[in-house]
This record gives sequence, structure tokens and C-alpha cells, in this order.
Amino acid sequence: MSGWEYAPALESAGAAGLAESYGIFVGGEFGGGGGGPLHPLNPATEAPLAEVATADRSDVDSAVAAARASLRSVWGALPGAERAKYLFRLSRLVQERARELAAVETLDGGKPVQDSSGVQVPAAAAHLFHHAGWADKLDHAGFGADPRPLGVVAVVLSADHPLRRLASVVAPALAAGNAVVLKPSATTPLAALVFADLCRQAGLPAGAVNVLPGTGEVGAQLVAHGGVDAVAFAGSTGTGREVQKAAAGKRLAMELDGTGAHVVYDDAPLDQAVDGVVAGFSGSGGENCSRVLVQEPIAAEFLAKLRDRVRALRVGDPMDKNTDVGPLCSAERLARARELADSAQQAGATRWDHPGELPERGFFAAPAVFPDAQQAMRLAREPIPGPLLPVLTFRTPEEAVAKANNTPYGHTAAVWADKGSRALWTARQLQAGVVQVNTTHRSDPTAPPEPRQQSGFGRIAGLEAYLDV
Repeated sequence: MSGWEYAPALESAGAAGLAESYGIFVGGEFGGGGGGPLHPLNPATEAPLAEVATADRSDVDSAVAAARASLRSVWGALPGAERAKYLFRLSRLVQERARELAAVETLDGGKPVQDSSGVQVPAAAAHLFHHAGWADKLDHAGFGADPRPLGVVAVVLSADHPLRRLASVVAPALAAGNAVVLKPSATTPLAALVFADLCRQAGLPAGAVNVLPGTGEVGAQLVAHGGVDAVAFAGSTGTGREVQKAAAGKRLAMELDGTGAHVVYDDAPLDQAVDGVVAGFSGSGGENCSRVLVQEPIAAEFLAKLRDRVRALRVGDPMDKNTDVGPLCSAERLARARELADSAQQAGATRWDHPGELPERGFFAAPAVFPDAQQAMRLAREPIPGPLLPVLTFRTPEEAVAKANNTPYGHTAAVWADKGSRALWTARQLQAGVVQVNTTHRSDPTAPPEPRQQSGFGRIAGLEAYLDV
């Protein structure tokens, strides 16, 4: 470590403009919910951020009824060109209120503000902008001559990337002509409530978007509701199985846990690969590329560069623009990360910890590399909720593919190689919904992932999930 450090570059918490309390959003208006309040915590300080009203069963009924009424009277009657105007307006509002939204994302979920402002908020705007362009072109999008919306779409989301994930699902659903009832994570509900305010500011017809904060019970009631025509779910694989049962008879798309691999060949641009690997695991956890497979001839050089890069990461206050690694979004995730790290060490893995001290409060996990991880270890097979990086080696491309695919999950993967034919061959063999070559940590609205195996099915960020085709 060098003998100097960056001066703090703190973003003001006041930039988020958080209110002391929030209500549910139904029929274009905020109001009190029938459930008990939530008090989401700032994961960096463990202090409450606001009081959030939650929905009960009658609120779920009201939200579904409001969505259905909007379809029948206003939103459902609009031509695609008019729906596009609202989506364009929402995209512009996300851009205009980018500083506020980035602060909300960071306070709510712990993601470093440099990532919130540089990746998450621009990606949210891009999803809205992209699907606005498709709203009046659905007849020419390859879905047949007369694609129709499904109706009322229930959207239930996890705590990961709350604003970006929300935009990636709501944008295609609205572009296709559906009305949405959204249940955000109880851990990170604030981004969805600020988005509801954006919908009101954009003049979106009442009932086109409804937001119901609450616990998993609210999500279960919404998914099983008889007035819901389709369900989009993003969350854990275990919860996904319950959602699949409850949503029987409805159109369903799910994006679940992942534990994808970086495959680093001996001709890879090493510095670029190291930066890509670190970028994918140093946010607030929950990334899907969480293992590294590196070819044996370059393993020592790669690990040396990786160790230096991880040691240089700055861990701390996510509102500091110099921070690379913030806290995880909840105490439960922190406990899970510690459990997986301990299990790897008990199985004989070496552990390289980041040398810095962690803050005394908050859900912080030290970035750690496990340079001699083995395929049988839980850390190499299960979804990783924090900045923990198992590294394995391989000799041949066939061995790399076999190790990468030796998991029940199939969400995201990345290939690092100079030789294009080798990279493309590997990409075709990997069981993943999206494979990126010589890059990672991207959110491209033109190429929504289609997860495989226990990572889900359908494209919840694509138009086809929300059209009757």
C-alpha cells in the first residue's frame, strides 16, 4: 500500500431528498397502507432512512383493480406512439434527477456512489429510452402482425440493483402496453418509491404503475392474485420455486441466483481482465460472475496482478466517490458471505484478505481472494452474496468449459481472450444467459439475458416476456 490516500470526496446524503415517510402508490397517488411500517436501514451505518408504509391484502386488491381500470380506460387505449412519449419522459426525468437517484441507490442498498452514478442510473435511463423507441414498432419487432399486451403484470424484485432492475422490467412491460403492480424488496424499497414519484411527475396515467412496499407476504399475495395476468420475478432460486407454484396458469419470467465464471485464457489482456474481474465483485455483492477460471501458464502472473489490484481497493463509506467497495445491503447477506468464506477456509483454501480496516458499523465484508479454490468447495458452486472471489485453474478450453458449467446455475459469464475464434467457441459452450467477451458488468437493454437452469427462464428485461405472442 502507498503512503498516501485520497482525500474524501463525499456526496451529500441530502442529495437524495428522502422524506421522513412514504406511502404505497396506487392509482397515481401515494397513501397509507394497511400493513405495518418498514424502516429500511442505511447499510453503511445501520441507521433508519425513512418510515415506509406497507400494503395488506386489500391494498393488493386495490392496486390490481387500479391497473385493470387503467388498461380499460386510459393506458390500454393509448397507441404505441403515445406510450413512447411517457417512457421518453421518464427516461429524461431519470437523467435530470440522476444525482438524487444515485444518492438514493447508495443510501438504500450500499452500492458505492461512483457505481450508482456511473453505471446504475445511466443504465436505468437507457432501458427506458430503448423501450420507448420500440413502443410504436411492435408490429415490426418479430412478434407477428398483431402482438398484444398480456394485461396486468405483477413485478416482484430483489434487493440487487433496485433502480436498474426496476427500469429494465417496467420499461418493456409498459412499452408493450401492460399495466404494472410492483412489489420492491423490503430491504431496498426507496428507489421504487422515488420512481413512483417520477411516474407522477411524468403524468403517467393513473394505475399504469403501482408500487406496493411490503414483506414477502405481500409479494405472495400479488403473484397469486386472480386479477394478475403475468408475473416477472427477480430474486433467490428458493423463493423462485414458490413463485412458480403460486403463479400457476400465468405467464411467468424469472431471473434468479447466479454463479457465473470468468474464463481467462493465456492470451487474454491481463490488466483488462483483472480490472473486469474486480469490477464484477467489488460493488455491494450479488453479482453473477463470481468465479474465475484462469489458464495455468498465466495463473501466477494473473494472481499477482489480482492481489495487487484487490489490495488497492478502497473500502468504506459508499457516499465517498473514492470508495470502491461499500457494505452489503443487509445483515443476512453479510452473515451468508461470512459463512461461505469460513467454509472455504475449513475446506483448506488459502485466503487473501484486503489489508484495510473495516468500519465499525455497517454490513461490511472485506474483499477476499481464494487463489487455490477447488471445484468441490461451496464457494465455487453456490451464489456468493459479497466480495469473495474463488480462483481455479484449467489447462484446456474443454476443461474450462466443463468447470464453468459444473453448477446448477446459468446466468452470466465472461470470456477473456485475444483470439476471437477461441472466445466465440467458449461463449457458445457456456451454459449462461449472457456471455460477454473481454468485458463484464454491463447492462445492455438491446440484449436482455435469458438465464438457464436454476437461474431462471424468460427474458424479464425483454419485450417478449410481456406480449401475447
